[in-house]
Amino acid sequence: MKKYYYTIGEVGNLLDLKAHVLRYWETEFPQVHPKKKFGRNRRYSPDDIDILKKIKYMLHTQGFTIEGARKKLKENLLHKEQISLDFSVDKKEAKKHIINELKQVKELLKS
Repeated sequence: MKKYYYTIGEVGNLLDLKAHVLRYWETEFPQVHPKKKFGRNRRYSPDDIDILKKIKYMLHTQGFTIEGARKKLKENLLHKEQISLDFSVDKKEAKKHIINELKQVKELLKS
């Protein structure tokens, strides 16, 4: 069953990000605005999480600066465009990298 709201810890685990990064991104990206329960605890909606995924992809994968990612998100909202998230390429590259590292470790252990 899908949840309506997620805590900052759950979102951090889901996106592999620290809570302080999520709080910082809230200050830098006006599109991210989790509800605050009793003025303290953040409650992220699935829409907030989608935006955070896009931000992470732009910053960590595409190499955008925060200012560049902010502008891109603003443009996309104005033009109602979607940012394509092609994680399959990243997974393939990550697997290749891990396999190469394991082969190197294997060779070191043999010698």
